[in-house]
Formats: sequence, C-alpha cells, structure tokens
Amino acid sequence: MKSAALFGFLNEFVVMLLGALLIVLATFGRIGLPGRPMALALLGIVLIYWGVRALIKKESMHRHQAQIRAGSLVLVGIFVLAIPFLPVRGAEPLLQVAGGVLVLRGLLGSVLLMRQA
Repeated sequence: MKSAALFGFLNEFVVMLLGALLIVLATFGRIGLPGRPMALALLGIVLIYWGVRALIKKESMHRHQAQIRAGSLVLVGIFVLAIPFLPVRGAEPLLQVAGGVLVLRGLLGSVLLMRQA
C-alpha cells in the first residue's frame, strides 16, 4: 500500500472518530453552547466556504472523493450555522446529525480509497 493511500485512510479514520465523538458528546449532553454565538456562526460560515472551495478546486483525487469531502463540509457548516438560532435543546440533534455526516464521510471515503488502491 502506498504511503499516500495510508495517509488518506488515516485522515478518513480521524474524521470518522471526530464524528463519533460529536455524536457521543451531543447524546449525553456534554456540549454547551458558547457564550458568544457569533463564534459558532463564524465557524459554520468557514466550514461552508471550505466545502465550496474544495468542490471548485481541482485536486488529484477522484471526483467522487472530492464531492463527498466538500458535501460533508457544507452540510456540517449548515448545521453548525443553524445552532445559534435554535433553543438550547434544539442544538443537540443538529450536532448528532453533523457527527453522523462526518462518520458517513469517513466510511465512504475509506471505501473509495480501498477501491482506488
């Protein structure tokens, strides 16, 4: 296995673990909303921008991989951007869904890397 493919697997595994951690923290109510909701809104905007930029940018990876990565960033950015506008209890399901998107991205990205390698 090439070192680039191994690094790609490691990257997707980290994204999957991050999503699982987000799901667990949101499920058990260990995540509190920040005192400044504008910081959370700014994070959402940055994630959406990063996803759109990744979709437009020409990369050496396959088109499906780029679309999955960009789409997951945009979706997570939309969910994070919506959190400051919801009541406190409404934020937890959005964080769980955002974590689920990251887990799916990690799984799909790994499958695509295996098919490529």
